Amino acid sequence: MDTKLTLKLEHAVIEKAKDYARKQKTSLSRLIENYLNHLTSETGDDKEITPLVKSLSGILDLPADFDHKKAYGEYLSKKY
Repeated sequence: MDTKLTLKLEHAVIEKAKDYARKQKTSLSRLIENYLNHLTSETGDDKEITPLVKSLSGILDLPADFDHKKAYGEYLSKKY
């Protein structure tokens, strides 16, 4: 059951949020509802890292000055 909620926010914040919601093709109410659901969910950001991801972590040893954008650009130029 939907229940009405009144919030007091800065006008500029509301306008930015409305623009964002419009670009996401959703309503501001749905956007806020999804955010609050995520914020209050038990799994939220506290998700445990899977063993596979843990095993892959640190597998690459790249130099400190490695430019991933440049490397990807070179890869694409060779591919096409």
